Amino acid sequence: MDDILSLLDPARVEFPSTQTALSDPNGLLAVGGDLTPEWLLAAYRKGIFPWFSDDQPILWWSPSPRCVVRPQALKFSRSLRKVIRQRRFTITFDQAFADVMRGCAGPRRDDSGTWITGDMYWAYLEMHARGHAHSVEAWLDGQLVGGLYGLSIGRVFFGESMFHRATDASKVAFAYLVRQLATWGCKLIDCQVSNPHLMSLGAEEMPREEFERHLALGVADTPFPTQWPNVPAPDLFDGD
Repeated sequence: MDDILSLLDPARVEFPSTQTALSDPNGLLAVGGDLTPEWLLAAYRKGIFPWFSDDQPILWWSPSPRCVVRPQALKFSRSLRKVIRQRRFTITFDQAFADVMRGCAGPRRDDSGTWITGDMYWAYLEMHARGHAHSVEAWLDGQLVGGLYGLSIGRVFFGESMFHRATDASKVAFAYLVRQLATWGCKLIDCQVSNPHLMSLGAEEMPREEFERHLALGVADTPFPTQWPNVPAPDLFDGD
C-alpha cells in the first residue's frame, strides 16, 4: 500500500481510516481540519489526536503500538506508595486547568520546544469549559508544583501531558487520577506514545487494532461525571 497523507477539509468533520496512518513517522494520519470541540471529540473517539508545532499545520496521529494504562489492574510501586502515604502534596481536580496547561507547555530540561501551541491551549480550554477536559493538580505549601490534563469520553480518559516542579509531584497526581478513574469504572487511559517515565508508572504498549477494540467499547459506555469533585476521595489509597 502506498503511503498517503490525507488533507482534511475544515468544513467537514471526517477522518480517514487509521489503517492508512504512516509507519514513518509512526502514526501520522492526516493534515488540516480544525481544533473545534466537534473535531477533537470525533478524533479522540477514533483514537486520533493532534500533535504539531507552531510552524506546522494541524497534524493528526494514530501510532501503533499505543501506550495505555489499565486503571483497574495497575499496581503502584512500593516507592510511589510510600511517597503518597507521606501526604506531602495536596491533590485537587479541575481547580487550575489553565495553569496546568501552562505548566505542561513550559520549557523542560531535555527539550526547549513545546507542542502545546497557542491554538492548542485555547482549544483545550474550550473543551474544559464544556466539561470534556479535566486536570489534576499537585500543590505544595499552597503552590502548584505539578499536574496533568486530558480529555474524557465515555469510560476512557485520554491523557495529554503532565509536568512537575517538585520531585514526585506529577507521579502522585497521576496515581490519584488512576485511582479515581478506577472507582468510576474507567476502561482505559490512553497515554498515546510510550516513554520511560510512563512505563515506570505502569503503562504498557498495545497494538493499534487491540487498542481500537477497547476504545470502541469504552467511549460508548456511560460517561464519567462532567463535574469532577474538587478533591479526590480520602480513602482512595486505604489498604496500600
